[in-house]
Parts: sequence; structure tokens; C-alpha cells
Amino acid sequence: MALTTRSELYRRALELIPGGVNSPVRAMKAVGLDEPFFVARGEGAHLFDVDGNRYLDWVLSWGPLIFGHADAETVEAVREAALRGTTFGAPTEAEVELAAEIADAVPSVEKVRLVSSGTEAAMSALRLARGFTKRDRIVKFAGCYHGHADALLASAGSGLATLGIPSTPGVPAAVAADTIVCPYNDVNTVAEAVLRYGEGLAAIIVEPVAGNMGVVPPADGFLEALRQLCDASGALLVFDEVITGFRVARGGAQERFGVTPDLTILGKIVGGGLPLAAFGGRADVMDHLAPTGPVYQAGTLSGNPLATAAGLSVLRRLRDDSVYEELEQRGARLEAGLREFGRVRRVGAMLTLFMTDRGVRNFDDAQACDTERYGALFRHLLERGIYVAPSQFEAMFVSLAHTVEDIDRTVEAVGEFFRNG
Repeated sequence: MALTTRSELYRRALELIPGGVNSPVRAMKAVGLDEPFFVARGEGAHLFDVDGNRYLDWVLSWGPLIFGHADAETVEAVREAALRGTTFGAPTEAEVELAAEIADAVPSVEKVRLVSSGTEAAMSALRLARGFTKRDRIVKFAGCYHGHADALLASAGSGLATLGIPSTPGVPAAVAADTIVCPYNDVNTVAEAVLRYGEGLAAIIVEPVAGNMGVVPPADGFLEALRQLCDASGALLVFDEVITGFRVARGGAQERFGVTPDLTILGKIVGGGLPLAAFGGRADVMDHLAPTGPVYQAGTLSGNPLATAAGLSVLRRLRDDSVYEELEQRGARLEAGLREFGRVRRVGAMLTLFMTDRGVRNFDDAQACDTERYGALFRHLLERGIYVAPSQFEAMFVSLAHTVEDIDRTVEAVGEFFRNG
């Protein structure tokens, strides 16, 4: 017998799935909900749940759906690919075409390897950086999320750079010991870390626009300083553009800010919303991957034909500059409407309304926001059929499926929340 309501589904899910969800934020506990809604389908800028409710969606599967849900061209591309077979574990023409599309768009990418998830791409990129430099240590930034590979699940307190400690049970301390965590947008601390650990430093990995502490843009000169520090120390600069790639510009944040890393991690839009990610960069670095080099990485579903079909369908349409002009205009309209209600940080078609009247430059600033009030805002909007990220530390994503009316309706609903206390 089919389960038809969210409560029935959630009770059953709790019996079968840890916490009832397959990714923790989906539980929506951080915003005060006892149970999540369960999606039945999506269409354009909207989601429909199993109880028949319709939501204006500003999450868009956490960013990949730049043309909205069930985009007809993407769906048709996937359907046609599926008729030819769903997986081969052998090379296909579409893999080569998608690699060419990525290399044409992203300034740093001369060669690229396709994988299945952002976590896999980040893990593999850092293994490659270590293999290429023959060094062990990496620098990452507090509040920047690069997937759940052990070495990247490290955090740090305030103050100077410290060797990372695991931020979750199950990660051996020794695995995180070579991870150095610095505050985002703090050049001086990074420079001190490079001075202290530089001879053993394989890479600096960074979200060029932070998207996992909420949207936090890079301070003027921050990315340029990271480039200079890597050049001086012999470390590789790795941009995690899983969120920003093909969203803030066709060539990602590196195009928008004019700083070219050695390696780039991509996901979300690059697969058109299907499970696909990639990492790529300088040819001399990428050639250290097996089978041409000694650094091993593999995956049966890498370059999956359904995912490559979806990715090609989307990326080819992003050659049109008008796509980004439209996204910029809609993002700017949403930012302008929300600005009076808190601190809005936006880069292109991604933004966050922070519940604070102070600046937000790093993870400490983001954590100082009023998360309980954000949870109340989330519930207020959900009751009015508007779905925003179920966490203060995430982004709203603008798509071409969102209309001016959608934006104005959202601003009005947020204003109602603040006017009513």
C-alpha cells in the first residue's frame, strides 16, 4: 500500500533510514520542524509535496537547476540517452563532449576528470595535489565545506591558524592532522600558516565565494593573495566551484574575479542536476592521474551517460551571455527587496539573507547571526508556500524559471514577517 502523507512517509523513513533522511539538512530540524515535507514532483520554479502543497522553490536542489525543475530540454536529453542504455562503464562520446565544454568555459581547466559527486571530486583533487607536489598538508577555511571526505572534515576556533581537529566522530585525529584551518577572508593568518608549514604544503583549497556558511564573497585581494602565496610556496591553489561553477558566470568565480587556480572542483550545474561532478586544471598536474600517472582514481559510474546528457543540455545553453544578464538582474532585484530586513550578501544568482545588522566576512560572523529568528522566518515562508534553505548557513538560488512576480511575492512575504514582529 502506497504511503500518501508526509507523516506516514516520515514514520516509515525513520524505521529504515537514519534520521529519516539521506542528507542531514533535509530533516529541517535546524529551522524547528518536527518532520520534513516529501516532494512529489517539481515544475519550473515550484515544488509539489505529497500532501498536495505547492511551494515557490529558492533551493532548487541546492543550486544545479538553473533552468528550473523538469526543464523540458534536459528531460528530453536524458530520455534519449536512457533509451540507448543507462550505464556502460566504458568510454562514450558524450564524456569527451562534456569535457570539451568544461575546458572551453573554465579558465583553469586544460584537462578534466568526470566523477559522480562533489565529495568525490574534492577528495580526488586533493589526492592529486598531494601526489603532484609530494607534500601532505593542506590549508582550508573555517566554514568552507568541501564534501565529507575525512581530511576535509576539520574545523578550528578563533585566533591563529591551527592544525585541524576532526569535527565529527569517526574521523581519526591523524587523518585531520595535516589539515590547517584558517579564517575565511583573513590573508594575514593564511600567510602565517604558509610561512609555518609552507615546505610541506600541498594545496590551499577554498570556495572562491563561500556558499556553505551562507553566501560570503571574497574580500578585495583575498583570492589574489592566495594565488601569490601558492606561487611562493610551491603549493597548488584549488578552487571548489561546486556551487559557483556555471552559476556566478559561465567560467565560474575564477572568471568573475579574474584569479586562476591550478585545480578546480565542479558539480551541480555541470551535471544538469544529475549525479555528476568533475575536477580539472593544468594539464601537467592532471597527467599525474592514472592511467598516465601514478595517482589512482576510478569510478564505475564516472561519466554516466544520463548525467553527461543532462550536463551537455544545460552547459551548451549557457554559452548565451543573456542567461547571465537575466540571472544578474533577477538576483539584484531580490537582493534590493530583502536588504532592509537584514544583511544580504550576493554574488550573481546566489544570495543569503543573514539575520544580523553587522557585516558577514567569515564563519564566525555567520555563526553570530540569529538562527532562531531565521528558523521562524523559514516556517513563516513555508506556511505561505515559499521554500527557502532550511538553514541560515545556506544560499537562495535564482533561476531563469523565477519570475519578477515570484521575487516580489517573496519580498512581500519576508516583509510581512518583519512587520509582524
